[in-house]
Amino acid sequence: MNVFVTGSKGFIGKNLILALSRIQGLSIYEYDITDEENKLKDAISKADIIYHLAGVNRPQNNNEFIAGNVDLTKTILNYLRNRENAPPIIMTSSIQAELDNPYGISKKNAEEAMKEYKIETGNKICIYRLPNVFGKWCKPFYNSVVATFCYNLTHDKPLTITDPSREISFIYIDDVIKNLLQHLSNGFNYQSEPIIPGPTYNTTLQNLADILTKCRDVRTGGLLPDFSNKLEKYLYSTFLSYYEKDDQVYQVEKKEDSRGYLFELIKTKNAGQIFVSRTFPGITRGNHYHDTKVEKFCVLEGKALIKLRNMVSGEINEIYVEGTDGKIVDIPPGWTHNITNVGTTDLITLFWANENFNSEKPDTYFCEV
Repeated sequence: MNVFVTGSKGFIGKNLILALSRIQGLSIYEYDITDEENKLKDAISKADIIYHLAGVNRPQNNNEFIAGNVDLTKTILNYLRNRENAPPIIMTSSIQAELDNPYGISKKNAEEAMKEYKIETGNKICIYRLPNVFGKWCKPFYNSVVATFCYNLTHDKPLTITDPSREISFIYIDDVIKNLLQHLSNGFNYQSEPIIPGPTYNTTLQNLADILTKCRDVRTGGLLPDFSNKLEKYLYSTFLSYYEKDDQVYQVEKKEDSRGYLFELIKTKNAGQIFVSRTFPGITRGNHYHDTKVEKFCVLEGKALIKLRNMVSGEINEIYVEGTDGKIVDIPPGWTHNITNVGTTDLITLFWANENFNSEKPDTYFCEV
């Protein structure tokens, strides 16, 4: 199958091209605004399906809206009129097509050109009216407040919010791509009227800023976003994509003493925290119990003896674990416990606790095993 994508170097185009490249049996033809028209004509003559994503969002003058959004669409449709067995054409428009502004009017006119082509030829068309799309590779300071906020927060720049209560409808780039890819298989019900794809997420600018600020603060001990909330999950993935390559690594605060060191890896609102320790040979950590808090110990490197004693029955459990074992030890409440490095090299251990440490309510009581 020959797939033709206009606007291939744009935000949606880059993501679609990547997804298409994973599908066997496709030949992908690309066109961007700087390419010669002969390239456009040649690709249309070969295409089995056309994704028309090209468009102008922020021109230097309003005439470019007509050239980039309306005239290009009409040029493509004229080439299709001269083809036998013309392929389906899927165009991305914008919800701003309902608004009376130069951009919205140009998108509306492009939609009308598509509908006229459908009436005239009977060929298959599909128009997607997209809300505000966000995700990796979206250009900041262009047409996405998410991209701008992400860029500023990952580059230590302030956020400017003129109307914090303004509510905006968003759609995640991967959901846009899923909608577009469904046209590669038979059975799609093509229609002339624009489709608003989903799922969409509505939130205020202030809430958007708060979520993305929380994404930034994860690196300094803040809680991970709530990944059961898809908007927060997708915003966190998007946020990380805006760090420069040199900023993809960051330093954590290590609590060091004569035993070794310990640092927090992640903290969550509802699923507790994960932390890591390095323990020198012969050193013991722990000797405490919890009433409610539970933990998991996983030795990643070295040799350890984990001891537990039931605070009521006095029952003892001794567990030897090595980093090569791939074993996880559950620490129930009501059992005092410790971990000792019984090897000759440093002991590296990964710990999980089902609640974040709270110095005012630690639920941790010293007691030798």
